[in-house]
Amino acid sequence: MQKNPNPMNPSVLGVDVLHRHIDPSGKLHSHRLLSTEWGLPSIVKSLIGAERTKTYVQEQSVVDPVKKTMELRSTNISFTNMVSVDERLTYKPHPQDPEKTVLSQEAIITVKGVNLSSSLKGLMASTISSNARKGREAMEWVIRKLNAEVEALAASARGSMRASIAVAALGEE
Repeated sequence: MQKNPNPMNPSVLGVDVLHRHIDPSGKLHSHRLLSTEWGLPSIVKSLIGAERTKTYVQEQSVVDPVKKTMELRSTNISFTNMVSVDERLTYKPHPQDPEKTVLSQEAIITVKGVNLSSSLKGLMASTISSNARKGREAMEWVIRKLNAEVEALAASARGSMRASIAVAALGEE
């Protein structure tokens, strides 16, 4: 949930939670809106006939704390008359090593009514592949950040306990 925005992929400009709830089985469902800046090459802008590259993506995720899985589905809601990208990511524990996570990623790219659509599909596939690498790096960044926050909280709690013990010891004297 803290993956975007991140330093590895600055194209995600903002994330808004549209709806979030926990179902009766304990799964967390989230529906978010991501605003992104694609930074498309000028040739792609000319192919799709657009100068504007700010786009919006809707993302739906389900986190299952019992199975320790997360499924994330996203689809663009901008430029859908030209290009649709439906992406699915699944995170689950490694079957042999519970300390590791397996990430599965798939994307379906549909180009409509644009000349050289196979070239555009190739470019989009390359971009998605590059973003997948950045996504893995971003997840590692989030994990390091969360670990640092946990350590800071633990250190703060230890410091508070020491201070309380010292105050209690002074009160006994």
